[in-house]
Amino acid sequence: MLFNEIIGQDDTKQLLLRAVQTNHLAHALLFDGPAGSANLALALALAQYVNCEDKQPADACGRCASCVKMQKLVHPDLHMVFPVANLAKGKTSEAYLADWRRFLLEQPYRTLPDWLESVGADNKQGNISAEEARSILQKLSLKSYEGGYKIMLIWLPELMNVTSANALLKVLEEPPAQTLFLLVTNQSDKLLITILSRTQRVAVRAFSDEDVATHLRQQLNFDETTARRIAYLADGNLATALQLSQQESNGVSGSDQHVWFADWMRTCYRQDLITLVKQADQFDGFSKEKQKGLLEYSIRLCRDLFLWQQGAGALLRLPDDEMAFVKNFAKVLTISHIERIVTDLNEAAYHLERNARAKMVMLDMSLTFSRLIR
Repeated sequence: MLFNEIIGQDDTKQLLLRAVQTNHLAHALLFDGPAGSANLALALALAQYVNCEDKQPADACGRCASCVKMQKLVHPDLHMVFPVANLAKGKTSEAYLADWRRFLLEQPYRTLPDWLESVGADNKQGNISAEEARSILQKLSLKSYEGGYKIMLIWLPELMNVTSANALLKVLEEPPAQTLFLLVTNQSDKLLITILSRTQRVAVRAFSDEDVATHLRQQLNFDETTARRIAYLADGNLATALQLSQQESNGVSGSDQHVWFADWMRTCYRQDLITLVKQADQFDGFSKEKQKGLLEYSIRLCRDLFLWQQGAGALLRLPDDEMAFVKNFAKVLTISHIERIVTDLNEAAYHLERNARAKMVMLDMSLTFSRLIR
């Protein structure tokens, strides 16, 4: 990945380039940005730049042996760790490297549900296990193959369990020579404070609407009007923009998540208990990541409902069908209703993370919301 392949983010690029050129690069960097931002792309670009054999003032050369290997993600000194779904006992990132390379080379603006779906994780949750942490220690105990930096890139370290996080902390405290840690996170607040204190944070902002529109025009050949419309709806999330652009190309309109949520709320309003039970069964059959995604969407739409009720509709970025739903549903709910719904949705997400039965969680919420709304 080259820096010039990443749209925008000029200030962050310059910060990283200066750190390498002045020999002030910290041994551990935390690329902290929202989902769909350039945090992973910037980490990959830095990994290529530090081991480039012919560094240019503004980028890696892209031609030397090291750059060629980095661009294919096959450099022997580049080690990558990412969440897996423990599909088979003892499997770590190493077992999925070929899939991961294909997934990442398609485009680097990816999300965890995309990754787990691509490897057929079905109903499993992604995590970074203690066995993975032992693998990290083993890899970093070796000398670099080509004399440059050994690079350990960890995608979504917030999904480490306590054991693996503590193992990472130990190696961060006493890093091997010529080793560079690149941690790429979407939720730095979930990381151990001690890990945060041993990394240098690189704040990665969300893309601007102009950045997203430019990417869609240049990479996908969208016309100006369509690119700007998708960029507006994506609200700085390039992963979302690319999903919307895929729907646009396939002639698909609307959002599956919105259809599901709107149908759920209307059924709660009608107090149709038979249909609510069927919806709970359907929810139980979804993958864990899809279940969490639906709850996250529900929380976001409740935020939009609150903003609309408070007269801040100008802040909303919603397609026409979602905006119409917000306007109509806001007439039914009070602020206290929205607060209670959001509290219950957050609680449900907490219980799903801890492997509670999805059908029970969903049905309990449905019955509560049914009473609340009416």
